[in-house]
Amino acid sequence: MSNSRRNFLSKSLSAAAALLVAGCDALSQKESVLGVLGLGEWLNLKTQRLLIPRNKLAREYPESAISPYFKPNGSTDPSDANYRALVKGGFRRWRLTIDGLVERPGALSLAELRAMPSRTQITRHDCVEGWSCIGKWKGVPLRALLERAGLRPQARYIVLHCLDTLGSSEHKYYESIDLVDAFHPQTILAYDMNDRPVPVAHGAPLRLRVERQLGYKMAKYVTRVEAVESYAHIAGGKGGHWEDRGYDWYAGT
Repeated sequence: MSNSRRNFLSKSLSAAAALLVAGCDALSQKESVLGVLGLGEWLNLKTQRLLIPRNKLAREYPESAISPYFKPNGSTDPSDANYRALVKGGFRRWRLTIDGLVERPGALSLAELRAMPSRTQITRHDCVEGWSCIGKWKGVPLRALLERAGLRPQARYIVLHCLDTLGSSEHKYYESIDLVDAFHPQTILAYDMNDRPVPVAHGAPLRLRVERQLGYKMAKYVTRVEAVESYAHIAGGKGGHWEDRGYDWYAGT
């Protein structure tokens, strides 16, 4: 497909999406309209996957481009008693659980994660609110953890369960991605930010980096990786904290 055709298709889809969401709030709550919006999101996902090679990398930057201040967002200092105890103990008792539809479920300490092969990348974080920052991240490729655990054939999504509760939600923060993004080379569980351990405000001790999507997909305070066939039974059933509140499940950029 030529670049001009790709650009035309991309712009056409963007315009169509804008028209779809331009209706009033009351109209957008109608079942038929929500169905059309869902179709638009599905079309966006399929088009992105058609036009962008599966392993194409998001842009990476030189160290000179790292933002002097990287804005924290969402939860920045969870009050959960269990989390506070982990912070106080230097995360020595923290474990990352890997379970669900896997052959070899288990749990890894932070030291064990740091001992695994790692990836370092300098990328731009784009927030749905309109701001961007560039940071350096080092961590374990999610692919390596999933291959170690051995996905079962039924597994279709990876759910990241977190230690924080955002706002008035009764559920812990969570997020999900499909296997295409889970196995992407730049999808890592980061334990270092700008050559230091990830700080509390940015998701210590471990946060997801899925560089081809918007910032709200990059769950912080990750404590469990669950392979599932469907996320419909989790919390609000839409695949993530913000998705349960109306955001798109697929936030590819």
